[in-house]
Amino acid sequence: MARLHEYQGKAILAANGFKIPRGKAATTIDEALAVAKEVAGKKGGEVVIKIQAWTTGRAGIGGVAFAKKPEEVRAYAARMLAMKVGQFPVEAVLVEEKIDIDREFFLSFAIDDAARAPVIIFAAGGGTGIEERAASTRRIACDVNRGPLDSAVSEAVASCGLSPAHAAQLVESIRKLFAAARSVEARSLEINPLALTKDGKFVAADCRITIDDYAVARHPELGIEIAREFDHPPTALERVAYAVEQSDHRGTFYFAQLAIAAEKDSKGLVGFHGAGGGGSMMSMDAIVNAGFTIANFTDTSGNPSASKVYRAARIILAQPDLVGYFGSGSGVASQEQYWSAYGLAKAFLELDLDIPAVIRLGGNTEDRAVDILRRTSALLRTPVEGYRKTDAPAMIAERFAELVVGANGAKWKPRAPRVQKFVNDPSATTLPVKSGRVWIDTAKWPQIRRAVETHSDGLIVDRAGAPTTSLSAEEFANKDSELLASDVECRLAGVEGFYLELDIPGLDELIGGTG
Repeated sequence: MARLHEYQGKAILAANGFKIPRGKAATTIDEALAVAKEVAGKKGGEVVIKIQAWTTGRAGIGGVAFAKKPEEVRAYAARMLAMKVGQFPVEAVLVEEKIDIDREFFLSFAIDDAARAPVIIFAAGGGTGIEERAASTRRIACDVNRGPLDSAVSEAVASCGLSPAHAAQLVESIRKLFAAARSVEARSLEINPLALTKDGKFVAADCRITIDDYAVARHPELGIEIAREFDHPPTALERVAYAVEQSDHRGTFYFAQLAIAAEKDSKGLVGFHGAGGGGSMMSMDAIVNAGFTIANFTDTSGNPSASKVYRAARIILAQPDLVGYFGSGSGVASQEQYWSAYGLAKAFLELDLDIPAVIRLGGNTEDRAVDILRRTSALLRTPVEGYRKTDAPAMIAERFAELVVGANGAKWKPRAPRVQKFVNDPSATTLPVKSGRVWIDTAKWPQIRRAVETHSDGLIVDRAGAPTTSLSAEEFANKDSELLASDVECRLAGVEGFYLELDIPGLDELIGGTG
């Protein structure tokens, strides 16, 4: 489920008739100060400043502060915008008026999967600690089309001891909650607290909202970049990875950053590459138990293309300070493992990998996959070891730890791929493929022709002394995985003059420069 920040959720509530505190989000200290002055106005007034982060208990970590004068906001904003939640920076704060609260209520919309229907949870007491007061909450049944049932709403509100005027406002608020959630196809929408102010108004003082992943495409106005639940706003690298995933639906590619620095007393930061959810979780446990910090979670499964695995490896290796690359998945995958091996081999060779890699590719054609990695390792300055389904994750994690020790503290520095000099030369032959192109050194074609024809399984042939495709342009464009394998086999055979370039928009800009 994709999350929204508090200020984004409040905008949705306001659009559906809720009163919200006056205020705005700010991403700089000066912006925060300007908002505080605007909110306080000429008469002055206390403001509240809150970090915008996808976490609970913000007050407990110093993420909420009250300022009696706008000038005090400067120091609070400086501190909060320098904070990290987990290992990821706070990117914005919300500055808004402090409201005078008389009573607090709890309102939450959710989808009840068991009942296959929406439900509203209500409590006549909001704020912190609502989880411990679960017994005091009421469930208000909802009809998918008409919203909360009248009888359930009336019964819930009647228990609060409100005046008729306030009771009518609360009834209206419950109905507005359903309308707000439905307007954006929210999976959940919580207002805590819904405050009754001393001047008799109901105000949404805080909120949390998640949007159904499948609904994100229908709501571009929400500005959700990645239709997935993270515990932090998407990083630049996660945005690059998501674009790759969306452009190639051959198999799964999931990438999420977990840490940007090794934990205290850790043996180092590790790039993790899994295949299959359950096996990946077990493999992550093994590497954590071996004393390492996992930098990312990556999953390429569901029979991914070799080019997708290659792009995944490139993205993993865009993270600095890794002490090694650890790949391990289910061990019983039905996908052909040699495609994954080719994708990894191309990335490792292009980037001249200099940190140890341990890769477990269990499943179909695992022997061929392990052999590809063995031959790749011979051309690198670092060991790349392949393992099969019978090799337990705990065992290969121990071996990985030994290789890291043997690397004498080496840490990865992200770099652009190393390409041959003829690439981008106007005289070179180029053949378009899906999100990339094949480059052939035309001057060397007579010498490399036989090797290229062999390693490409006849996809590239000679015609009138020049390289060309044996298929239609459309058919050839979808042979990127086969051509990637050709690229790797040419490299392993020492054949220069053939190169498959695969685009990863935005990645070179992140790591700086090109090779």
